[in-house]
Amino acid sequence: MIDFEPKFITFDCYGTLVKFRMADLAREIYGNRLQGEAMDNFVKFFAAYRRDEVLGAWKPYRDVVVNSVRRTCERTGVAFNAAEAEQFYLAVPTWGPHPDVPEGLSRLAKKYKLVGLTNAADEQIMSNIEMLGAPFHAVITAEEVGAYKPRMQGFEYMFKKLGVQPDEILHVSSSPRYDLMTAHDLGIKHKAMVMRGHEPEAPFYEYTPVKDIIDLAVQLGL
Repeated sequence: MIDFEPKFITFDCYGTLVKFRMADLAREIYGNRLQGEAMDNFVKFFAAYRRDEVLGAWKPYRDVVVNSVRRTCERTGVAFNAAEAEQFYLAVPTWGPHPDVPEGLSRLAKKYKLVGLTNAADEQIMSNIEMLGAPFHAVITAEEVGAYKPRMQGFEYMFKKLGVQPDEILHVSSSPRYDLMTAHDLGIKHKAMVMRGHEPEAPFYEYTPVKDIIDLAVQLGL
C-alpha cells in the first residue's frame, strides 16, 4: 500500500496513460523495407533519438519527431521522406489509453485531483486526455513550459502552478529516463512506476512499482 495522501497525483501521459504507438507506426511505415533485426534496430534508434532531441532548448514537438525520424533513417540507411515523418506527428492525437486507464483513473478521480505533465504539443494533448475517461485538474505541456522532460523545468513549473512542494505530490510514470530520475533529483519523495515494460526498472530512484493504473488505485486504497 502507498501510505501517503497526496495533494495531487501527477502523471506522465504518453506511454504511462496513453498507449504510445511510435514503434508500432514505425513498423507499419517501414515494415516493407526493414525486417527482423533491422526493423528492431530502427525502433531502438528512433526511441533514442527522440530522447536526444528533447534535451536542448525547446522546439516544436513536430520538429522533435521529424528530426528523430530523419536521424534514424540516416543511421539505418533508410531513405528519409518528410511526408512519412509527418505521419508520426499527425498520428499522436489519435492514440487512446491503455486498457486499464479509464477504470483506474475514474477510481482515483473520486478522491484526488489529477494532473498531467506531458511532453506534448498544446494542439495534440487534449484529444488524448478526452479519451482517458476521467477529469483532470490541469494538463501542463512542454510547449507551455518551454522545456521537455527529462529537463527539470517542467516539474518546477508544475510545483509553482499547483502551489505545492515536491513532497506533497505523488508522481506516476512508466519511464525512469524521462520522469522518475528527474523527480528523484528534485526531491519528489512519492513516486510510482507503472510497469509497462518499455524501460528497465531503476529502483535507485525509490518508487513504488505498480502493475497498472487500477493497481495504483488499489495501492491507494481505492
